[in-house]
Amino acid sequence: MLIAFMADIHANREAFEACLADAREHGAERFVFLGDYVNYGADPEWVVQTLSGLVSNGAVAVLGNHDAAACTFEETMDSPAATALEWTRVQLGAAERAFLAGLPVEVKEEGRLYVHADAASPRRWIYVRDASDALHSLGATEGRMTFCGHVHEPAIYSVSAALKVTSFRPVAGAPVPLLPQRRWLCVLGSVGQPRDGDPSACYAILDTGTNEITYRRVPYDVDAAAAKILAAGLPEELAERLAWGR
Repeated sequence: MLIAFMADIHANREAFEACLADAREHGAERFVFLGDYVNYGADPEWVVQTLSGLVSNGAVAVLGNHDAAACTFEETMDSPAATALEWTRVQLGAAERAFLAGLPVEVKEEGRLYVHADAASPRRWIYVRDASDALHSLGATEGRMTFCGHVHEPAIYSVSAALKVTSFRPVAGAPVPLLPQRRWLCVLGSVGQPRDGDPSACYAILDTGTNEITYRRVPYDVDAAAAKILAAGLPEELAERLAWGR
C-alpha cells in the first residue's frame, strides 16, 4: 500500500490542493495527516472541512499544537502567530472546532506511530530537531517507525539495537529503504509553510510493501496563497515567508 503522509498544512489551500493532487497522481491509496492544519494561512475553514471529508473516507489525522490552540481557546502563542490565531478562531465554525478537538494526539497502526511532535510527551509539543531528540522520542515507543511533523524541515533518523543514531536529510524523489534491523523516525517537513529554504510544499509517500519512503516537493501558487494572507489583514511576515521557505 502507498500511504501519503502530510503535516503542517497551516491553512494553505493552494499547497494542500497541490500535494493531494500529486499524491493521487503517484498512486497514494491512503492518507495520514500529522497535525497543524490551521493558523498562519488564509483558508482554515476550507482545510479543516477538506480534512474532515478525507477522515470520513478512511484517512487518519492527529492533533497539532495550532489545532489545539484554535479549538480550545486555552493556549497562547507569540506574535505573529498569536495575531493569526485570533483571526483563525473567528473563521472556524462550531463543526470545524469540534472536529479538531476530537482528534487524538497519537495513533498506532501496524508497528507505526503517528504523532505531531515528540512521541515521549505528545501534548508538550516538543520539537524533534536532532539525533538526541530523535532517540528520546523513539525511546517512548516500541513501534518500528514513527512519523511526525512540527519542525517544518524534512529529516530522517534511525537507531540501531545498540542505540546508535544516524540522521540525514532526504533528497526529494529518492526512495529511502527503512531497513528492518533499525528503528526509524521520519520528520515530514511542511505542506503549507516549509522552513528549510525550499518554498515548495513537502510531503512523503511510504510504500508498505517495500518499506521505502519517498519525500516529494511540490510547487504551488505561492503568490496566490500570500495574496490571500495579506487580503485577510494577517501579518505581512506570514505572506513573505512563503516565498522564502523560512
